[in-house]
This record gives sequence, C-alpha cells and structure tokens, in this order.
Amino acid sequence: MITHMATDSMDKEELVSPEALERVREFMLTLPKENGWRAFQPLCLYQGFWSFPHFLQGIILAQQHFKPKPGDIFVCSAPKSGTTWLKALTFAIFTRNLFDNSNTPLLNKGPHHCVPTLVGFGEKPDIREPGIPLIATHAPYHSLPKSALDSDHAKIVYICRDPKDAFVSMFQFAAKRRPKEIEPISLEEAFNLFCEGKSVFGPAWDNILGYWKASLERPAKVMFLKYEDLLDDSELFVKKLAEFMGYPFSLEEEQVGAVQKIVDLCSFENLSNLEVNKTGKRHAGDALATNKSFFRKGKVGDWQNYLTPEMAERLDKIMEQKLSGYGLNFKLNDGS
Repeated sequence: MITHMATDSMDKEELVSPEALERVREFMLTLPKENGWRAFQPLCLYQGFWSFPHFLQGIILAQQHFKPKPGDIFVCSAPKSGTTWLKALTFAIFTRNLFDNSNTPLLNKGPHHCVPTLVGFGEKPDIREPGIPLIATHAPYHSLPKSALDSDHAKIVYICRDPKDAFVSMFQFAAKRRPKEIEPISLEEAFNLFCEGKSVFGPAWDNILGYWKASLERPAKVMFLKYEDLLDDSELFVKKLAEFMGYPFSLEEEQVGAVQKIVDLCSFENLSNLEVNKTGKRHAGDALATNKSFFRKGKVGDWQNYLTPEMAERLDKIMEQKLSGYGLNFKLNDGS
C-alpha cells in the first residue's frame, strides 16, 4: 500500500509549478478510496489517515514546499472539535493590539477566513494572511510539514473533544454539505464507519493521540487543549493559550478585563449571531459552504440526543483501548 509520496527539493518560494501540482493529483488517484460517507468526494487513505483530495493536495504540497517563518503557529484540530472557536481565539489574541471588539475583522469575516488552511497551498506566494502567522489544519501531527516540525520557531496548538460529540457534529455537518443528488447516509452507517476509523482525518483516536504524545514530548512546541476544558474555564485557558503563543496578557490587560473581552468576542453565542456568520459563505460560488454551517450548538454532551447507550459504550471502549497507557481520557459527561 502506498503511504507517502517522495518529496521534491525545497523551492525558495511556495509557488508550485503546474508540473508538480499535476504529479500530486496523479499520485492521489493511486490512493485507496472509501466512499461510505457518500460525500462530495471519496475519502483517500494517505499516511494512515483518511481525507478528501480537496484537503489532501495542500497537505502533500506543504510537506514538500512549506518554508517556516519565525513566529508561525499551526492551529490544529480534530474535525468538528472546536476548530472555529480556536481560530477565533488565536486570531483575537494575536491581533488584540491592532483591533478591539468594535473593529476586529472577526465582525466582518468568519474565523475560517481570518485563519487560512493549507487548502490552496502553492497557488500563491504565501498561504498566510498578510502579517498573521496562523495556519490551520486537521492533518495528523506526523503529517505536518517536516520543516515546521523541525523548526525552533514554529509552534502548534491543538484542540479535540469527546469523540461522541465530534462524531455527531461531523454527521450533521456532512448532511448539510452533501449535494442533494447524492443519497444520504444513515446515522448508524456513519457511526460504523467512524468506529472503523473511516472518517475525514480519521481514525479519530490516531489524530488525537499523535498530538497528545507530541505535547508530552515537546511541551514548549505543542499545546494540547480539550474543548470541554476550554468551555469550562475559558478565561484560564485563554490566558494559557496566549502565553504559549508568545503573546501573554500583561497584568494591566488582565486588570482592565482584556481576557474576558476576548472570551466574550469569541463565544459561540456572539460569533454565531454575527450577520457574517448567519448569511456569509465559506467559499464563493458554493451554496452549501455557508458560514452558518460551522455553528451548530457548541454544547457538551449533545451526543445523548443522537446515540443509543450501546453506541456510546462502543465508542467509549474503542477510545479507552486506543488511549490506554497514555494518561489521556475524556470525561463521561451526562450532557447536563
């Protein structure tokens, strides 16, 4: 089975030649496929994880050509685990001396527009937004660009959540994004695929465990967050996040409530009610890719409204088995 693609020599610029782009596309055609989710594209298996070619192309090109810059911060996440929230928080933390809650770009652009992903890597000179060192991805830790992993100047922030909630959110999101002409998949079918590790950027346990182990081995480089912890004590973890990023809050800032202002700005309630996130589009020309689709409930324990106790127990046992021995677990909450 093919698990990787030989890398080209590192170019000085991130622009990728048409020939290199075509080689990546041809390579992706050789990868094992899985279309049980009946999504807009079949999933491809690459380096032990499943992903859509739409995402995979940029990941492979970044592995070959990414040039880290001092201060780079990779904003990483398990899918449907607080990605939008973490993007908003990291952006607000980094730009707080440029903007306040009355004029921040987050009021007029969705968090996904403020913090770019690796999609489209190589098609412009710099994937980053001008002056903003934030780059987002769902790619597993081991599939991040080696140049970034080896750099003393690049940091990584990662967030995950209880996989039961992540699965339910993923299922609902996939349903919203599925073209009408494609027959929908049942919750039970999707759950079986998820438990088999066949989900976007899955297996979920591998995605989570890779970053967890890296955070233990390299705590100065990798910060590991749980959605539930961030929700439970947002102010504490926003302060920890800012310090890790290299932009700590001063005592004066704390005294005037700067931390709480960022917590309030980036809260689910505030972001989901902004006009740009109610009517804006993630991608121009794609009616299904709305900003609104990235805001569902933001609740902990919502899985209880969708999964049977038997389904929950099955996934809990899988996670316990996969994470056993690494000191990582997820609180078994009752959804209250």
